[in-house]
Amino acid sequence: MSLDQTIIMFVSFSDRPRGDLETTILQEGPSPQQRSQSSTGSQISCDRSHLRYDLCSVNATTIMDPTISTFFVTGPTNSPPNFLEKIKPYPRKFEAFIMAQIKELTIKSGPPSPLCQIRHRFPALVFSDGGYTGNFFHDFNDGFIPLFITLNTIFSDQQDFILVASEAPDWWIDKYKDLIQAFTKHPIVTLNDTVTHCFPSATFGLISHGFMIINQTLIPNSKTFIDFRSLLDKSYTQNNQTLNLNNSKPRLLLASRNGSIGRVIINQNQVIKEMEEIGFDVTIFEPISNSSLSELYGLINSSHAMVGVHGAALTHSLFLRPGAVFVQVVPIGVEWASDVYFGRVGRGLKLEYMEYRIGVEESSLAEKYGKESILLRDPHGVQVKGEGWPTQIMDSYLKEQNVKLDIQRFGDYLKKAYDKAKKFMERQG
Repeated sequence: MSLDQTIIMFVSFSDRPRGDLETTILQEGPSPQQRSQSSTGSQISCDRSHLRYDLCSVNATTIMDPTISTFFVTGPTNSPPNFLEKIKPYPRKFEAFIMAQIKELTIKSGPPSPLCQIRHRFPALVFSDGGYTGNFFHDFNDGFIPLFITLNTIFSDQQDFILVASEAPDWWIDKYKDLIQAFTKHPIVTLNDTVTHCFPSATFGLISHGFMIINQTLIPNSKTFIDFRSLLDKSYTQNNQTLNLNNSKPRLLLASRNGSIGRVIINQNQVIKEMEEIGFDVTIFEPISNSSLSELYGLINSSHAMVGVHGAALTHSLFLRPGAVFVQVVPIGVEWASDVYFGRVGRGLKLEYMEYRIGVEESSLAEKYGKESILLRDPHGVQVKGEGWPTQIMDSYLKEQNVKLDIQRFGDYLKKAYDKAKKFMERQG
């Protein structure tokens, strides 16, 4: 499933105005500091009060048997024999469709339990790497950002830990090995293993504050997106991948969707020409699934501006330096998602964030359905009324819609972006 489908899954279960659901998410349940354990009176406790995630903890020796996806609690315990808890440690609890695809883990107290074959000295943090993994947006939104939040909430005292990933494909471990090593110096353990592992204690699940957000008021040490980016910097500059290029012109990355389904810039060549005439040194940015993240980080980290139409590739804006320019082209009908998914990144990283919301004449939907179509006149109303509208969002706003940018109008935005990028280049190089 793609980022596009995520938009549908979110909007479709609420008809509240923009932002209301997100407020609910941030306010539901106690804060991490106030969260109490469940009333089982045992070393196994679970907090299921949150809309996005469940969180379980075991405060006793835990043996993982990956062959049956079960964690056995051993040693002295006041849990009743054969006491069970089950959890799907993936932070999209509100979305039944994708949660049905997440492997369920069992936490069980009392004998019999398997022998420990590999013993670890540090506690485990267990999470699922299934679901939407493989989409760059979701790898961060549902993976690394919640992981960062959880570690700074549960292990805020710098306690050492072992990451245990359920459903983690080998390519994921290889692609993100540098980032994983920035979280912990210990090798990641997966449920793809065939031997048992034991840990002195374990936590199951990832804490999410919402779509692409780190709420510092909910973290004991008040970590922010700037701290998360510092972790990225630690991960991807250790191999000296940052580029040292000629900075006579501000370097602009254009995230191209050529060949993609939907949201392609039809007149991209004209747009590039306008960018160059304004004064940018333009690089076309077309990431693919096996792109080297160190190389991409070096390219983006050394750039002064990024421009692109709303889509998963804009998650790479996390690699921009604070103060760089980030321009998101917003197609008709995806205004909310554009702001929540990537506007938050821009603001959280202290980028010079700009939105260019296209007009009706710039949308390919105008030619197909007519300028007076309700799809164009009232996209928000279409998204909250009647049956069948989720398909319209997917097929019309995201898959069918391309953009033909008004060069004069968009050029005015680019001139403002150039001024900001030029000043950033002069300050930061």
